[in-house]
Formats: sequence, structure tokens, C-alpha cells
Amino acid sequence: MKFAVMQRNCAEEAVGPTVAAGMSNSGPFGGTSRRKRSPWAGRRITCAVCLAMLPLAASAELSNDSLLGPGLRYRPAYDGSSSQRLELVPVIRYFGETWFARSTQGVLETGLRTELVPGLHAGAQLAYEPGRKSSESAFLRSHQIEDIQASASAGLQLEWDHTIGPVPLTLLARLRKDIDSERGAQADLRLSVGVFHGGPVSAGIFGQATWANARSTTALYGIAPQQSAITGLPAFQPGGGLLFTSVGLLWSVDLNAKWVVVGSLESRRLSGKVADSPLVERQSNGYISAGIAYHY
Repeated sequence: MKFAVMQRNCAEEAVGPTVAAGMSNSGPFGGTSRRKRSPWAGRRITCAVCLAMLPLAASAELSNDSLLGPGLRYRPAYDGSSSQRLELVPVIRYFGETWFARSTQGVLETGLRTELVPGLHAGAQLAYEPGRKSSESAFLRSHQIEDIQASASAGLQLEWDHTIGPVPLTLLARLRKDIDSERGAQADLRLSVGVFHGGPVSAGIFGQATWANARSTTALYGIAPQQSAITGLPAFQPGGGLLFTSVGLLWSVDLNAKWVVVGSLESRRLSGKVADSPLVERQSNGYISAGIAYHY
């Protein structure tokens, strides 16, 4: 079983440079919000989606096919925002002898990898790091918050593929240091598990925790004293620690031998001191993605 065995069959949320169309309504998953809203509204939607997918609970068989195609993602303007955006994203999955490229494990990345022992791979990657645009959020615009430009990161990763009976799983540990020194560094720990494969349909679940150092959280959620004077928001320094945790569902449906429809649902929750930032309108956000890709 090769590198990133879980994601070979079920492409998750695609990320990368995007073309976005604005939507100002709240996210689809609900969660803690600083505005008055029913705490059950988002839960009802999430439960309905989960109930609809219950027939998929079974073991999985996975493939290593390469994929390339377009997708759409519905996501928050930034984690913690109550504004949502619809954007065009790539669906990419390629694994060569040493080189790989993918958009299926939380970031758009490419790099080199090598197998240390059967099922265990080590690699180095370059990844796209999205920014934050005030034009996408009414809250940011009203407080004159400056944009954060998109960037890139370099880092290392270790990935373990294993099966327990018929169930495949992948555990990924990844370190990402932004090439912009002011953006700091983040570390991801991600577990993906196959739960169903029957005919053309496959499905899996995943969970992720991401940590960030103080420089990274300050760039994203901090407010310096001089910024406080401009924005009217209180000064805030979040410090390093756990940035967010997330859980999600990923799926794919083969249309024929060459084409497949893929998608994912994710609920992401800010953690630690970051959740107390004046820039955070809500603690939880939802992501939905779907796309069509060509097997090549």
C-alpha cells in the first residue's frame, strides 16, 4: 500500500490558489458564534448529513490512481469568520517514484518522498498557504483590517499507511514553515480511515489537529497596539499552541473507468487562546467541497 493510502481513493478538500465569489451568510455547520443564533441549527444540518451517509459504514478497498480536475469549495472567509465564500479549487493527486503532488490532505503541496520501511514514508514538501482578504469579510472591512497575502511554506512530513483487518488508515505528521518569516510555522497531525467501498462508491473519515507557534498565531489573529488604534479592536496577543481541530467525511463515486466525482465535508473548530481573538466571530466553521476528476 503506497504513500497516503487513504487519500488515493477519496479526494478531500482541495486547496490552492482560488477564484472566489462572495457570500455573506453564515457557514453551513453552525458552532459557537458571538452573534445570537440557535445553537441547534448547525447541529441539525450536520446530523442530517451524517444520517444520510450512514449506509456507507463498512470496510474499504482503495486505489492509487492519479487524478486531475476542477472543483468547488464553500468555505469561510477565514477560520473564525461568519462570512462564507464559494471558490474554484484544483483536484490533484499524483504519486511517482519519488515526486508527489496533491490537494487531498488539507493543503496543496508538492515534494519528494522516500519509503523508509514498508508502509512508512518520509518526505519534504512545498505547500501553498492561503491569505486573508478583507474584501471577503464584512467584519474585516468594517474594522479596516489589512489583508494577509497568500504565501508558501517549506517543510517535512512523515506518513504511515496501515490496515487493520479490511480497514485502511493513514497517519500523517507534517511541519510547515512559511517562507515569510512573519507568518511563522505550523504542524499538522492527521488521521484518515477508510469506512466503505462498494461498487463505484468509496468513503472515509478524517480528523486533524494543527498547532502554530506564536509568530503564526499573531500574524493571523493578533492585534498590535498600533492596529488597535486604527481598528477600534482591543490589542491581543494569542501566543503559540493548538490552532484548530477538525473532523470530516470524504467520498468518491466512479462515473466510469476514467472519470470520478469527489467531495468532502469538514467541521473545523478554533482552539486555545486564538478562539478569544477579537477577530473571531465564531469558533467553528464548515467546509464543503466537490469536484470531478480524470484518472490518468
